[in-house]
Amino acid sequence: MTGPNDATAPARRRDARRNRELLIEAAHAAFTEQGLHAPIDVIARRAGIGNATLYRHFPTRAALVDAVFRDLLTDTMSVGEQARTVDDAWAGLTGYLGTVFAGLAADRGTNDLMTTHLDGVESLQAVHAHNRRTVELLLSRGRDQGTIRADVTPEDVLFTLAALGRTVPALTAAAGPDAWRRPLALLLDGLRAVPTTTELDSPALTATQLNTALQGLGSQS
Repeated sequence: MTGPNDATAPARRRDARRNRELLIEAAHAAFTEQGLHAPIDVIARRAGIGNATLYRHFPTRAALVDAVFRDLLTDTMSVGEQARTVDDAWAGLTGYLGTVFAGLAADRGTNDLMTTHLDGVESLQAVHAHNRRTVELLLSRGRDQGTIRADVTPEDVLFTLAALGRTVPALTAAAGPDAWRRPLALLLDGLRAVPTTTELDSPALTATQLNTALQGLGSQS
Protein backbone atom coordinates (compact mmCIF):
# COMPACT_ATOMS: atom_id res chain seq x y z
CA MET A 1 0.00 0.00 0.00
CA THR A 2 1.31 3.45 -0.89
CA GLY A 3 1.91 5.82 2.03
CA PRO A 4 1.45 9.60 1.93
CA ASN A 5 5.18 10.20 1.80
CA ASP A 6 5.63 8.00 -1.29
CA ALA A 7 3.59 10.39 -3.45
CA THR A 8 5.75 13.38 -2.55
CA ALA A 9 9.12 11.65 -2.92
CA PRO A 10 9.51 12.35 -6.68
CA ALA A 11 8.71 16.03 -6.13
CA ARG A 12 11.29 16.23 -3.33
CA ARG A 13 13.89 14.63 -5.57
CA ARG A 14 13.09 17.10 -8.36
CA ASP A 15 13.38 20.00 -5.93
CA ALA A 16 16.71 18.66 -4.65
CA ARG A 17 18.08 18.33 -8.19
CA ARG A 18 16.88 21.82 -9.06
CA ASN A 19 18.43 23.28 -5.91
CA ARG A 20 21.73 21.59 -6.73
CA GLU A 21 21.67 22.99 -10.26
CA LEU A 22 20.89 26.48 -9.00
CA LEU A 23 23.75 26.31 -6.51
CA ILE A 24 26.23 25.15 -9.15
CA GLU A 25 25.16 27.95 -11.51
CA ALA A 26 25.38 30.58 -8.77
CA ALA A 27 28.74 29.28 -7.57
CA HIS A 28 30.18 29.30 -11.07
CA ALA A 29 29.10 32.91 -11.58
CA ALA A 30 30.53 33.95 -8.19
CA PHE A 31 33.80 32.08 -8.72
CA THR A 32 34.19 33.59 -12.19
CA GLU A 33 33.80 37.11 -10.80
CA GLN A 34 35.48 36.82 -7.39
CA GLY A 35 37.64 33.71 -7.45
CA LEU A 36 37.33 30.52 -5.44
CA HIS A 37 37.07 32.33 -2.11
CA ALA A 38 33.76 33.96 -2.97
CA PRO A 39 31.64 33.90 0.24
CA ILE A 40 29.37 30.90 0.63
CA ASP A 41 26.46 33.03 1.84
CA VAL A 42 26.74 35.16 -1.31
CA ILE A 43 26.49 32.01 -3.44
CA ALA A 44 23.46 30.75 -1.51
CA ARG A 45 21.73 34.11 -1.72
CA ARG A 46 22.46 34.32 -5.44
CA ALA A 47 20.84 30.92 -5.92
CA GLY A 48 17.84 31.93 -3.80
CA ILE A 49 18.57 29.08 -1.41
CA GLY A 50 19.47 29.01 2.28
CA ASN A 51 22.94 28.21 3.59
CA ALA A 52 21.69 25.05 5.27
CA THR A 53 20.44 23.69 1.95
CA LEU A 54 23.76 24.55 0.31
CA TYR A 55 25.68 22.63 2.98
CA ARG A 56 23.38 19.62 2.63
CA HIS A 57 24.36 19.39 -1.04
CA PHE A 58 27.98 20.50 -0.64
CA PRO A 59 29.34 20.03 2.88
CA THR A 60 32.71 21.60 1.97
CA ARG A 61 33.91 24.32 -0.38
CA ALA A 62 36.03 21.69 -2.13
CA ALA A 63 32.91 19.63 -2.91
CA LEU A 64 31.24 22.68 -4.43
CA VAL A 65 34.33 23.59 -6.46
CA ASP A 66 34.57 20.02 -7.74
CA ALA A 67 30.94 20.07 -8.89
CA VAL A 68 31.35 23.43 -10.63
CA PHE A 69 34.58 22.68 -12.48
CA ARG A 70 34.58 18.91 -13.04
CA ASP A 71 33.49 19.15 -16.70
CA LEU A 72 35.95 21.96 -17.42
CA LEU A 73 38.81 20.00 -15.90
CA THR A 74 37.84 16.96 -17.94
CA ASP A 75 37.93 19.14 -21.07
CA THR A 76 41.42 20.36 -20.09
CA MET A 77 42.64 16.78 -19.96
CA SER A 78 41.10 16.14 -23.38
CA VAL A 79 43.07 19.11 -24.79
CA GLY A 80 46.20 17.63 -23.22
CA GLU A 81 45.51 14.27 -24.84
CA GLN A 82 45.19 15.95 -28.23
CA ALA A 83 48.45 17.86 -27.69
CA ARG A 84 50.27 14.61 -26.98
CA THR A 85 49.34 13.29 -30.44
CA VAL A 86 50.82 16.25 -32.35
CA ASP A 87 53.96 15.14 -34.21
CA ASP A 88 55.76 18.46 -33.70
CA ALA A 89 56.28 18.63 -29.94
CA TRP A 90 56.84 22.39 -29.97
CA ALA A 91 53.54 22.97 -31.77
CA GLY A 92 51.80 20.58 -29.38
CA LEU A 93 53.20 22.33 -26.31
CA THR A 94 52.50 25.89 -27.44
CA GLY A 95 49.01 25.02 -28.68
CA TYR A 96 48.16 23.27 -25.43
CA LEU A 97 49.41 26.09 -23.22
CA GLY A 98 47.68 28.70 -25.36
CA THR A 99 44.36 26.92 -24.81
CA VAL A 100 44.99 26.60 -21.07
CA PHE A 101 45.85 30.29 -20.71
CA ALA A 102 42.79 31.34 -22.70
CA GLY A 103 40.76 29.54 -20.04
CA LEU A 104 42.67 31.26 -17.24
CA ALA A 105 41.88 34.63 -18.80
CA ALA A 106 38.19 33.90 -19.28
CA ASP A 107 37.35 32.74 -15.77
CA ARG A 108 38.79 33.94 -12.46
CA GLY A 109 37.65 30.75 -10.74
CA THR A 110 39.46 28.59 -13.28
CA ASN A 111 42.57 30.70 -12.77
CA ASP A 112 42.48 30.22 -9.00
CA LEU A 113 41.87 26.52 -9.46
CA MET A 114 44.69 25.88 -11.92
CA THR A 115 47.37 28.08 -10.35
CA THR A 116 46.96 27.35 -6.63
CA HIS A 117 46.51 24.31 -4.42
CA LEU A 118 43.12 23.36 -3.00
CA ASP A 119 42.76 20.19 -0.94
CA GLY A 120 39.88 17.80 -1.50
CA VAL A 121 39.05 18.52 -5.15
CA GLU A 122 39.43 15.08 -6.71
CA SER A 123 39.08 16.22 -10.32
CA LEU A 124 41.73 18.90 -9.74
CA GLN A 125 44.25 16.37 -8.47
CA ALA A 126 43.66 14.32 -11.60
CA VAL A 127 44.08 17.27 -13.96
CA HIS A 128 47.28 18.45 -12.26
CA ALA A 129 48.79 14.98 -12.66
CA HIS A 130 47.63 14.82 -16.28
CA ASN A 131 48.96 18.31 -16.99
CA ARG A 132 52.36 17.42 -15.57
CA ARG A 133 52.52 14.27 -17.68
CA THR A 134 51.52 16.18 -20.82
CA VAL A 135 54.26 18.77 -20.27
CA GLU A 136 56.78 16.06 -19.42
CA LEU A 137 56.05 14.07 -22.59
CA LEU A 138 56.15 17.11 -24.86
CA LEU A 139 59.39 18.39 -23.35
CA SER A 140 61.01 14.98 -23.77
CA ARG A 141 59.91 14.69 -27.37
CA GLY A 142 60.95 18.28 -28.07
CA ARG A 143 64.43 17.58 -26.73
CA ASP A 144 64.66 14.56 -29.04
CA GLN A 145 63.52 16.73 -31.95
CA GLY A 146 66.05 19.43 -31.11
CA THR A 147 63.46 22.17 -30.57
CA ILE A 148 63.53 22.38 -26.75
CA ARG A 149 66.64 23.01 -24.66
CA ALA A 150 68.08 19.97 -22.94
CA ASP A 151 68.33 21.36 -19.40
CA VAL A 152 64.71 22.40 -18.82
CA THR A 153 62.58 20.26 -16.47
CA PRO A 154 58.80 19.87 -16.08
CA GLU A 155 59.08 21.60 -12.70
CA ASP A 156 60.78 24.60 -14.32
CA VAL A 157 57.93 24.94 -16.77
CA LEU A 158 55.06 24.25 -14.38
CA PHE A 159 56.28 26.74 -11.77
CA THR A 160 56.87 29.57 -14.24
CA LEU A 161 53.53 28.90 -15.91
CA ALA A 162 51.73 29.00 -12.56
CA ALA A 163 53.48 32.26 -11.66
CA LEU A 164 52.50 33.82 -14.99
CA GLY A 165 49.00 32.40 -14.71
CA ARG A 166 48.44 34.22 -11.42
CA THR A 167 49.06 37.54 -13.20
CA VAL A 168 46.46 36.92 -15.91
CA PRO A 169 43.46 38.53 -14.14
CA ALA A 170 45.48 41.68 -13.47
CA LEU A 171 46.82 41.74 -17.04
CA THR A 172 43.32 41.25 -18.42
CA ALA A 173 41.91 44.07 -16.32
CA ALA A 174 44.75 46.40 -17.32
CA ALA A 175 45.15 45.67 -21.03
CA GLY A 176 42.40 43.40 -22.32
CA PRO A 177 41.62 39.67 -22.62
CA ASP A 178 44.64 38.83 -24.81
CA ALA A 179 47.28 40.65 -22.76
CA TRP A 180 48.70 37.32 -21.52
CA ARG A 181 49.81 36.28 -25.01
CA ARG A 182 52.95 38.42 -25.11
CA PRO A 183 54.46 37.32 -21.75
CA LEU A 184 53.57 33.69 -22.51
CA ALA A 185 55.36 33.96 -25.87
CA LEU A 186 58.43 35.40 -24.13
CA LEU A 187 58.35 32.64 -21.53
CA LEU A 188 58.05 29.92 -24.16
CA ASP A 189 60.88 31.41 -26.18
CA GLY A 190 63.14 30.71 -23.20
CA LEU A 191 62.43 26.98 -23.65
CA ARG A 192 63.66 26.86 -27.23
CA ALA A 193 66.89 25.07 -28.07
CA VAL A 194 67.58 27.85 -30.58
CA PRO A 195 66.12 31.32 -29.83
CA THR A 196 63.60 32.57 -32.34
CA THR A 197 63.81 35.80 -34.29
CA THR A 198 60.06 35.85 -34.93
CA GLU A 199 58.47 39.13 -33.90
CA LEU A 200 55.99 39.10 -31.04
CA ASP A 201 52.46 39.38 -32.38
CA SER A 202 50.95 40.96 -29.26
CA PRO A 203 51.41 44.59 -28.20
CA ALA A 204 53.57 45.51 -25.23
CA LEU A 205 52.02 47.03 -22.12
CA THR A 206 52.06 50.78 -21.86
CA ALA A 207 53.46 52.38 -18.72
CA THR A 208 49.91 53.09 -17.53
CA GLN A 209 48.81 49.51 -18.19
CA LEU A 210 51.83 48.18 -16.30
CA ASN A 211 50.97 50.31 -13.28
CA THR A 212 47.35 49.16 -13.41
CA ALA A 213 48.41 45.52 -13.66
CA LEU A 214 50.79 45.84 -10.71
CA GLN A 215 48.04 47.43 -8.64
CA GLY A 216 45.78 44.57 -9.62
CA LEU A 217 48.35 42.03 -8.43
CA GLY A 218 48.44 43.82 -5.09
CA SER A 219 44.67 43.65 -4.72
CA GLN A 220 44.64 39.92 -5.60
CA SER A 221 46.94 39.12 -2.71
